[in-house]
Amino acid sequence: MIIELKKFGNLLISRQSGKEALAALSSQLPTSNNDIVIDFSEISTFSPSWGDEFLSPLQQKYQNNLILKNTSNPSVKATIEILEETNNVKFKLA
Repeated sequence: MIIELKKFGNLLISRQSGKEALAALSSQLPTSNNDIVIDFSEISTFSPSWGDEFLSPLQQKYQNNLILKNTSNPSVKATIEILEETNNVKFKLA
């Protein structure tokens, strides 16, 4: 499954909107061990609060089956590093 974050906008900044984005997707998420690819293309701002509400629960549930793609944007890179350090995890990058 590929999740294009751009459908939630290109400024992913508030904790509340991150929580709402995850809730909107929850019924579509696979229950099996299929890969979930999070695509950051066209994202200009990605805050740690949005990421914590959206990515952290997915990382906990899917672990190595969660793959992050198109993460070269400095905002995205910095937030991923913060989440890895805060949650003591390592995200899998494509």
